[in-house]
Amino acid sequence: MRSTGHECEVATVRAAEAWDIARPTRPSRVAGVRMAGFRDRSTDSIELRVIPHPSVTLVLEFGDGSLVMYGATDRQQRGSFVGGLAPGSVHMRGKNIECVEVRLSPVVARAVLGAHPAESDHSVVALDDLWGRDAARIREQLSEIASWDARFAVVEASLTRRVAAGPLVDPEVVWAWDRIVVSRGSVRVEDLAVELGWSRRRLWTRFRSQMGLPPKRAAKLVRFNHAAHRLAAGDSAARVAAECGYADQSHLHRDVWAFTEMTPAALAGDPGFAANQIAYPSRGTFVQDRRPRATSR
Repeated sequence: MRSTGHECEVATVRAAEAWDIARPTRPSRVAGVRMAGFRDRSTDSIELRVIPHPSVTLVLEFGDGSLVMYGATDRQQRGSFVGGLAPGSVHMRGKNIECVEVRLSPVVARAVLGAHPAESDHSVVALDDLWGRDAARIREQLSEIASWDARFAVVEASLTRRVAAGPLVDPEVVWAWDRIVVSRGSVRVEDLAVELGWSRRRLWTRFRSQMGLPPKRAAKLVRFNHAAHRLAAGDSAARVAAECGYADQSHLHRDVWAFTEMTPAALAGDPGFAANQIAYPSRGTFVQDRRPRATSR
């Protein structure tokens, strides 16, 4: 790893493809936001599967190359895009890619995107459709900047403005999300409802409407994310299944396949997932900062 300034580190990841990956050395001032910069160093076109994770993904493409995202329906999105929570079978294809990727906690995604998280769940949406002219404006700004430090600063300034002006998620829903994250997906939805003093139906409705997916699905996604990182770290599938709350190894296999259409072994060696391990070290999932206290209203 080499330093390119007082706020940015750049690493080169060599797997099936080669990337330069830049990341800020300090956390974002916007709660629930992480970001990284990617530059494709390969001389050939690349194609990678997008591995689901418990955040909404905002990709700001600004290079001279091409970036195309497509899912199970084969509908393609070119350039900057937003990927919803657990987007399903989504692939990325391109050449000479340069972009800033932002991972948004679902707690802040609605404010940042100007749209409900549910609208981008299981799909990829063109950023132009959400931000209008602002999408082209920020792309132009990023393309004119030479350093990753400055690019991160531009993106953070834009996110700060949007979060300040955007709608808030109910504190009870934030609390439920945090409980799911802290428990690594092991908490029961029934227990969340009891602790909040809500019915299961009320929790399901509020959570789904504000976070983009129901609480049980959120818990499965968080559990999968933890298991995926353990597999990539070299732990055996049997150990991961036993320690991540799966009934058995077959249960883990089914869950990994449902999220990625890959086996646990293939996921552990996936080059795109390896790159993301470098871009987003240690912390794999968001706990919302400055967490509000839950009430039983």
